[in-house]
Amino acid sequence: MNNPLAINKIIQKLLLPALLLAATVTRAQEFGGNPPSLKWKQVNTPPARIIFPAGMDSAGIRVANIVQQMNGLIKPTIGLKQKQVSIVLQNQTTVANGYVGLAPFRSEFFLTPEQNSFDIGSLPLPQQLAIHEFRHVQQYNNFNVGLSRALRILFGEGGQALGNDLSVPNWFFEGDAVFNETHVSEQGRGRLPYFFNGYRALWAAGKNYSYMKLRNGSYLDFTPDHYPLGYMLVAYGRQKYGDNFWKNVTHDAAAFKGGFYPFQRAVKKYATTDFKTFSNEGLDHFKEQFSGADANVKPAPNTSKHFYADREYPAYINDSMLIYMKSTYDHIPAFVIKTGNKESRISTRSNSLDNYFNYHDGKVIYASYRPDARWGYRNYSELMVLDVKTGKEHRITQKTKYFSPAFSADGKSIVVAQVATSGASELHILNTDGKLIKALPNPQKLFYTYPQFYGDDKLIAAVRNPEGEMTLALIDIATGAAKYLMPFDFRPIGFTTIKKDTVYFSQTDGINDRLFVLMLGSNKCYELLPTGNDAGIGYYQPAVADDKLAWVGFTASGYQINEVNKKDPKWIDAGTEYAHHLPDMGITALKRDSSANMLGAVVDKPLPVTGYSKAHGLFNFHSIIPNISDPNYSFAITGENVLNTFQSELSFNYNRNEGYKQFGFGATYGALFPYISGGVDYTLDRRQFYKGSYIYWNETSLHGGLEVPLNFSAGKHITNLAFGSDLYFNRTSFQQGNAQQFADRSYTYLNNYLSFSNQMQAAKQNIYPQLAQSISINYKSAISGAGSTQLLASGTFYFPGLVTNHSLVINVAHQQKGKNNVISFSNNFPFSKGYTAESLDDMNKVGINYHFPFAYPDAGFGNIVYLLRLRGALFFDYTRATADNFFTNGSSFKQNFRSTGAAVFFDTKFFNQNSISFGIRYSRLLDDDFFGGTGRNRIELVLPVTFF
Repeated sequence: MNNPLAINKIIQKLLLPALLLAATVTRAQEFGGNPPSLKWKQVNTPPARIIFPAGMDSAGIRVANIVQQMNGLIKPTIGLKQKQVSIVLQNQTTVANGYVGLAPFRSEFFLTPEQNSFDIGSLPLPQQLAIHEFRHVQQYNNFNVGLSRALRILFGEGGQALGNDLSVPNWFFEGDAVFNETHVSEQGRGRLPYFFNGYRALWAAGKNYSYMKLRNGSYLDFTPDHYPLGYMLVAYGRQKYGDNFWKNVTHDAAAFKGGFYPFQRAVKKYATTDFKTFSNEGLDHFKEQFSGADANVKPAPNTSKHFYADREYPAYINDSMLIYMKSTYDHIPAFVIKTGNKESRISTRSNSLDNYFNYHDGKVIYASYRPDARWGYRNYSELMVLDVKTGKEHRITQKTKYFSPAFSADGKSIVVAQVATSGASELHILNTDGKLIKALPNPQKLFYTYPQFYGDDKLIAAVRNPEGEMTLALIDIATGAAKYLMPFDFRPIGFTTIKKDTVYFSQTDGINDRLFVLMLGSNKCYELLPTGNDAGIGYYQPAVADDKLAWVGFTASGYQINEVNKKDPKWIDAGTEYAHHLPDMGITALKRDSSANMLGAVVDKPLPVTGYSKAHGLFNFHSIIPNISDPNYSFAITGENVLNTFQSELSFNYNRNEGYKQFGFGATYGALFPYISGGVDYTLDRRQFYKGSYIYWNETSLHGGLEVPLNFSAGKHITNLAFGSDLYFNRTSFQQGNAQQFADRSYTYLNNYLSFSNQMQAAKQNIYPQLAQSISINYKSAISGAGSTQLLASGTFYFPGLVTNHSLVINVAHQQKGKNNVISFSNNFPFSKGYTAESLDDMNKVGINYHFPFAYPDAGFGNIVYLLRLRGALFFDYTRATADNFFTNGSSFKQNFRSTGAAVFFDTKFFNQNSISFGIRYSRLLDDDFFGGTGRNRIELVLPVTFF
């Protein structure tokens, strides 16, 4: 090559990915996500400050009591260090979730429970989150040691997060928290068969994946997430080596004792066996628990050795036709009708939180996720009705929190489970236009899941009581009174369906989730035991026709539908043994200290509730964060308050295009509509090419502005729009050598901007969405002291490629500067690849890119780097640039900058948990690089854009 990249530069850049292994912090929070009308209260205790919306006092006090009474009992098994955390209870969402994070140190609980009780259990969600998430608080408090502490001193909380992330695997964080929730309650995921289905399916199929593959996942094969892996290894460690085992291991690991592989070294030290042996023994323990139950499970009925498809929620159109939801790794979820062995696609599904739907007489109804246009913490679950014959759907409710809708027998009414922002659960009866007919009273304070009509005047639903126990209930539509059809216990129940006087449902039974039927006439309960071998682990989502029975089981190739003649399964009387406790999966350590099942003994002590000021802790600087977003290289001391309404930063930035150094302070207040921002910057050594040579100057800038962020996502599209304007005051001082030619000046300008993005849903293997658009417009115009203007408009458009998972990406850009500009605005024009960029008067670019995957290695080495996918890109860029008075003789400049080439991108995970994509790009310059080096061949390393 004429101009090869220097070896030392390659080495320097290859070191950068090590800095990218930042904290795995769940960024579920939304900046400025709650409306200003929301008033906040607090309960302040030594371990945690619980912050919650006014009116949710009982939930706030309950969480505070659980945390305070649990804290001292469970601290000894992780460490005794304690720093108070702020926990914010969010009630405006439809998503069941929670997190604890550093940078800043805080926690948020999202309090709308999900309908599927098999997933995380049936405990009241505030309690479930308290016993799980607070364990993360204790982890972070006690992992601030050794090298992790040194990184915290250097980089703040983000530094500790980086150190913890590099030394303690994410499976331990979650596995230890799942152990805690299982240990301190009568339920917890460690006792739920559904939690283990992924591993059971792999074991049943004889798929013995390597530890690295289980840790990092795959674009080809199903791999469970890190939660069950973590629980199995944590539980086995405590079972065999005692309750202090993990405290010792993680303390040494977070301190980086022993240097490389600190976690594995610590396991070997305290288990006196190497990590590979330890992990194999831990998995073997649980494999043995399920071996008998899964011995006859047959593989999925397909010839693919990789993940095939999830087929879920079957419903009978007639005895020979099924409708269900189908999801694959390369196509987004869609409704499918199966006749015999032939599948016919009806329509893709709108964005939803789950795949549940209900069918009746050619219509499908389901709940679709829709965010609020402005407030990020507020979102809705709205009902969509799909016409199976035409494939068209329409929305029948707006701004509702409706779940698990079901038609009545005549198709004229709909029942839904509704969850209010107060946490209260109700059953609503609607007509087919979505109009509310009746909201049923809930005198027993139940939480309703999967309601179904039973006749004209009653409903059947799986219900949870305030303690989290479950049963089936017969509910009178007129009064809301519930008659309990079985004893309450902590075994999850769900997926109810009714045929005449028989209720079919799934319920946990020992180490399995089974199918049951309840005869409403006699109130007798039977377990359905299909004959022969079944495809999949578990029995879920039953569907019943006149002569057919179907259900869903989980396999290593996805959820699969099993179908039998209705008369074939055996009916086994559930009898007096029907109610019993959930299994411990052979982990007796769950019962051996004073914190075992302490949740049941928590006393609801009265705690003082006071107001929480929205101005509390506005300036909360927590981290020093480096960032690369070429041409800008920066680091910033960042701050954010607990309510996530005020962000502030002190920053330094180096701009490669213009060579300047900038110091600044900026802040944004997001609790109002629109956002309000302001700041000050001081810039050294800005430069511009002017009449054959560079001119240099310094700048002082003050700015303030407004921004309107909007989210118009709905249906099958994710759509965002943001626009705003900032007013800048600049004082320019030309440096020695240019001061005689140009006079210092002050000027004021407006920075107006608009960004718009719209995309379809994307499947797991899709590199980019099949259709998407991203458009940005930025117009800067001086309004006093100068006549400078600059317009930059750019757009990127995504289209399907020739083959599934291929993408054609076209980007265009236009920059126009004022004819007599002396002071140039910052240059962010996306110049042709390979060239040295310069800001010129008029620039236009068209880029054509074709992206395609070509290998899925699923391989790595040394638990350091794992390669999931190799993908290629071909490109052609054309930039046309012109400038008036460019040369010293006053003549203009006109030049083409064309380049073509190819890139290889590596989609990887480092240290088994941090996703990093980087590439090597070769550019062939078809024109001279007027502002850069000689030669037409360029090689560049394409790096990620953020460090933390």
